[in-house]
Amino acid sequence: MIYLDNNATTRIDDTVLETMLPYLKEEYGNAASIQHKLGRNAHQAIEKARNNIARHLQVQAKEIFFTSGSTESISTVLKGICERYNSIGNHIITCQTEHKAVLSTCEALSKKGANITYLAVDDQGNINLEELRNHITKDTILICLMAANNETGIIHPIAEIATICQEKGILFFCDGTQYIGKENINLSATPIDIFCFSAHKFHGPKGIGAVYIRRKTKPIQIAPLIMGGKQENSFRAGTHNVPNIVGIGTAIEVLSNADKEQIAELRNYFEKRIETEIDECIVLAKKANRIANTSNILFKYVPNSQLIAKLPNIALSSGSACVSGDRNPSHVLKAMHLSDNDALSCIRFSLSKYTKKIELDTVIDELKKTIHKIRMESPIWQMYKSGLLH
Repeated sequence: MIYLDNNATTRIDDTVLETMLPYLKEEYGNAASIQHKLGRNAHQAIEKARNNIARHLQVQAKEIFFTSGSTESISTVLKGICERYNSIGNHIITCQTEHKAVLSTCEALSKKGANITYLAVDDQGNINLEELRNHITKDTILICLMAANNETGIIHPIAEIATICQEKGILFFCDGTQYIGKENINLSATPIDIFCFSAHKFHGPKGIGAVYIRRKTKPIQIAPLIMGGKQENSFRAGTHNVPNIVGIGTAIEVLSNADKEQIAELRNYFEKRIETEIDECIVLAKKANRIANTSNILFKYVPNSQLIAKLPNIALSSGSACVSGDRNPSHVLKAMHLSDNDALSCIRFSLSKYTKKIELDTVIDELKKTIHKIRMESPIWQMYKSGLLH
């Protein structure tokens, strides 16, 4: 199996796994049981991980809170902000191309009275910052925009967005799930108020994530989604998942800029060969600022479901893993003005530090053969080549 679905999840790093194993066996204490050594050891391991994350983001350790992952973090923040700030306003600004975790939560909140604005994007997937400014009202309590898109790799101008929010006195919540591990970020220099991410996107374990909440003179108020004990300073109750917390702390510690540079070279090599050797294909958002590992490519009149089915030894995706069972065109690609037919002919390729050039060469060879075969058997392709379709 050649794995090119790293925006869905990544292989766990060997070093990460090694640091986790003792906390699954010998060091099995509950971090809240600080009366004895096993509990204290677990507590210390959690705080070490918290410090590792804070150091990477260049923030204070007390600003980091652990969750089960970005979906939980997003639900907690959006619902919690709405609950605590409803006396000030009920308006949230987000974007049409956000992850379903954001869009579904916003839809639920709108049914309870929240006013949601969904910014449009251009054909490269970029938002218009002037349009963002124009949608801000006296009732706007939160702007929720991702750092990098999971389907196309598009990077939003988060520093500029943060500055706008700061000028207007509005909270900025940024989903950094696809950003961490691919781009550097300094949250002490970029005034993002709330930032979330998941370990399994950068070679950590599944089921663990973290939220950064900036400490301000007037503390940010977020009602907890999960209630019970006093864990995570009452932000998120429940017994700590110590092995996974150790894992996310190690995963963020071992991130390397050299990996990013290597991945970017491979991605550019891959795209160049695809464009040169396969007829009628388009790299989406090629002119836009993208994270280094992601290519979303349109193969005209080649249904992505059919192409993926004919390549069983290559792990590919037609979009977000969270909507993989959805037969409708991607909401992200539709927002970028693709037709239904084109959106259903796009494949996402997402690389990692484990991707090898020889694997990409194999994938290109298989794509060439399979796409040619599908097109030769397609009356629609023949009509398109004859000029009867556009």
